[in-house]
Amino acid sequence: MRKIIHIDMDCYFAAVEMRDFPHLRGKPMAVGGRSDSRGVISTCNYEARKFGVHSAMSSHQALILCPDLVLVPGRMSVYKQISQQIRAIFEQYTALIEPLSLDEAYLDVTDSEHCQGSATLMAQAIRQQIFEQTGLTASAGVAPIKFLAKIASDLNKPNGQYIIRPDEIADFVKPLALKKIPGVGKVTAKKLLDIGLTHCKDVQQYPAEQLIRQFGKFGQVLIERAHGRDDREISPHRVRKSVGVETTLAKDIYTLAQCQQVMPQLIQELSARMQRSAKDRQLYKQVVKIKFNDFKQTTMEHRSDELSVNLFSKLLTDAIQRANGRGIRLLGVSVGLADEKEPADEQAHVTQLNLPL
Repeated sequence: MRKIIHIDMDCYFAAVEMRDFPHLRGKPMAVGGRSDSRGVISTCNYEARKFGVHSAMSSHQALILCPDLVLVPGRMSVYKQISQQIRAIFEQYTALIEPLSLDEAYLDVTDSEHCQGSATLMAQAIRQQIFEQTGLTASAGVAPIKFLAKIASDLNKPNGQYIIRPDEIADFVKPLALKKIPGVGKVTAKKLLDIGLTHCKDVQQYPAEQLIRQFGKFGQVLIERAHGRDDREISPHRVRKSVGVETTLAKDIYTLAQCQQVMPQLIQELSARMQRSAKDRQLYKQVVKIKFNDFKQTTMEHRSDELSVNLFSKLLTDAIQRANGRGIRLLGVSVGLADEKEPADEQAHVTQLNLPL
């Protein structure tokens, strides 16, 4: 059995702003763009969450729910600097660190000798050091496997921790709601609900072959999680799975021609980003994403081993057919990256991309 700690900072961006600007404390506040420029909430504090405000919500909608909400612009350079401080604390306890974002990470402390080898005590010590050095609070989950450690870190927020011991796994997962499992989003949860599955105990009793037939590979993953199994190891060097760019439009657009005017800049940015972070990687698919003005979104994708402007154009044409009169507020393009690296000379199609549509 391994000892996994999942550390999750409490409303990280908002907490940094409240730390640096004390007048924001006690008020509902959020880090996000202005409501008059199609801004989106990045993070909000707990006072704002009481009104139903949450991340990824439009700033306009957030202000409707909470008229007194204080919106502040983000300071990404500050958040990154503090994240490096936090990472240095993690490194005092283990070298097996898998960051998920600036404000959360998995730590494998199975072989760590700190705190007499107690993962519980290490989690407490890490959280205390984070507070002493940054003035910010963190929550932690401790479990023998990754997905349960992540779920546990959310159970005593803010500024708390939750422990799931090996002999507690079976009893813990049975009543666990499937929507709590990482990877089960709203769409998947709805599909599961449609066949009568809401909790792990339901999956345990459901025919495995039928679940795999309906959900493919994720069906097998769901079976494993519902039985409290997760063999994934901590990956200190996570492999990038995709590269993408997107833009929120200043005003809704409605036609294919209007979308085509936006696409060249997006593809140019995507190409540049690929050169910086994925120039030695083989592609396997291209994706176009559209978010409509009712905040529902759709994606179209197609397998491809080379970056094709014509394919992006076709995917865009197909995706916009789903608008049904709705305005478009966001456009995005991305590529999926194959697992294995390919020789650089086989990636020439990336650098020789012909950009004009």
